[in-house]
Amino acid sequence: MLNRMINRYVELHRAMGFKYRIQNCLLQNFSAFAAKHGDTYVRCKTVLDWAKEAPSPAQRRNRLLTVRRFAITMKAEDKRYEVPPPDVFGRETFRRRIPHILSTEELKRLLISASKLKPENSIRPITYATLFALLASTGLRISEAIALNIKDVTDDGLIVRATKFRKDRLVPLHKSTRQAIQRYLSFRTQYGGIDQHLFISNNESMLHYPTVNSIFLQLVRSIGLHKGPNYSGVCIHDLRHRFAVKSLEQCHGNRIAVSRHIAALSTYLGHVHISDTYWYLHATPMLMTQIATTQEKFYGRKKS
Repeated sequence: MLNRMINRYVELHRAMGFKYRIQNCLLQNFSAFAAKHGDTYVRCKTVLDWAKEAPSPAQRRNRLLTVRRFAITMKAEDKRYEVPPPDVFGRETFRRRIPHILSTEELKRLLISASKLKPENSIRPITYATLFALLASTGLRISEAIALNIKDVTDDGLIVRATKFRKDRLVPLHKSTRQAIQRYLSFRTQYGGIDQHLFISNNESMLHYPTVNSIFLQLVRSIGLHKGPNYSGVCIHDLRHRFAVKSLEQCHGNRIAVSRHIAALSTYLGHVHISDTYWYLHATPMLMTQIATTQEKFYGRKKS
C-alpha cells in the first residue's frame, strides 16, 4: 500500500519534469523500513526511527523532510497519514563546501595515477585517465560525461544530450582534448561490443556514478589529496570548479571583456542563469593578483 502510493507520488513529480532520483531512493528506503514495522501509511515514530539511522545531521534532516513532504501530500487524501514536525533534528544552516581547485601538478598526479589502474593492458586505465582529463578540460558534469555515446563525438565537439535542464548542447573542444579523445577511441574500438557509450568498463558496459566516484576518491587518497572517510577533501565535482576558475584566470581585459567571458562560460557549462556560474568561481592567487593590478591602474588614473 505505502510503496504503491510512493510510486504514484514519484511518477507525478517526474511527469512535471523533475528527475526525482535521490528523493525516490530515500522514499523507497523508507517504504522498506516501514514495511518491516507493519506500517501501511506514514507514522511519525517510524519516520524518526528511520531518519536517525542516517550518518550525519544533514542527512537525517533531509530524510525527515523528504518523507514529510510526501506525508503532507498524502494526508489530503487519507487522514491516517501522520506529518512529522520539520525541526526534530534542528534547523541546520547551509554551509557551502569550499572546493579544492587542483593545481596543474595535482591534476597531473591524478591522471598518472589513473593511467596505472589495474588490470594493466585493459581499457580500465585509459578510460579513467581520459574521463578525468575530459572533466578537467571541459567542465562537464560527471553525469553528462558518463552518458556520452560514441556518436556524440563530432567534428564540431561533443554533443551533450538531455542535460540537467533537459536540453542538448554542443561543447567545442580544444585541439589537445580532441586528440586525447581520438586516442581513446582508437583503443575503445578494439573492445567493440553492443554498448555504444563512449566510456565503458572492462565488462564492456557503461560506467556508473558510484563506481566512478569510488575510483576517483581512491586515486586522490593515493596521491595524498584526501585523508579518507569522515574527512573533507577533493571531490569529483571539483574538476568542474577547476575548469571554471582556470577559464576566468585566462581572461584578461576590462569589465566588458570579463562580462562577455562569463556569459560564454555560462553557456559552455550548460547553465540556464548566469548566476549559477558564479557558484563555480573562487578566489585564487592569480585572480586576486589580476584584481589588485586592475585596481591599482584604476586608482592611478583617477589620481592623475
